[in-house]
Amino acid sequence: MTKKERFENIISWFQTNMPVAETELHYNNSYELLVAVILSAQCTDKRVNQITPSFFERYPTAEVLARSEVSEVFEYIRSCSYPNNKSKNLVGMAQKLTSEFKGVIPSDVDELQKLPGVGRKTANVIASVIFDKPALAVDTHVFRVSARLGLTTNAKTPLDAEKQLVAHIPEKLLAIAHHWLILHGRYVCVARKPKCDKCGLQTWCKFYQSEVKV
Repeated sequence: MTKKERFENIISWFQTNMPVAETELHYNNSYELLVAVILSAQCTDKRVNQITPSFFERYPTAEVLARSEVSEVFEYIRSCSYPNNKSKNLVGMAQKLTSEFKGVIPSDVDELQKLPGVGRKTANVIASVIFDKPALAVDTHVFRVSARLGLTTNAKTPLDAEKQLVAHIPEKLLAIAHHWLILHGRYVCVARKPKCDKCGLQTWCKFYQSEVKV
């Protein structure tokens, strides 16, 4: 099976079996999604969704957040992972957003990464989800699943994986492909013990064909 055939078959399966795929983070606008994605680093979406209602009630806009004390923000997000760093990044992000970007979240991936707490993954999420840009964010789920399926080969970093995926996935499908791979990794191709018996991608999965199939 060629890499092209593997991509085509896997994409076709997702289009048929997961025609709707989107973030599980709850948000109402670009500011809220940006905050939620920053909070979601090494933390579950479920936990983030428990934190954000009270957070957004207290900090409804970037302007309000920018004027806040880091110690107070910490109290609102203390139940998520790395609350010390994230509280500093959130306040720093809001301050830079209001001072340098006039409160308007940029759509450019490089500009987004100028904000504290925003790496390439977060920037790609915002660019694709909010601005419908052809960007594909690679988190731990995407990195793991794409390697197991054989969509990426010897990728050492998320950027390596991103470049390989972008080279073979049609531009118009990049945004949804991010969600396909994340959701598949979250519920089927889980980290410790993938649920291969429940996976519809066995036929084209490099891991299944080489490691599981008898």
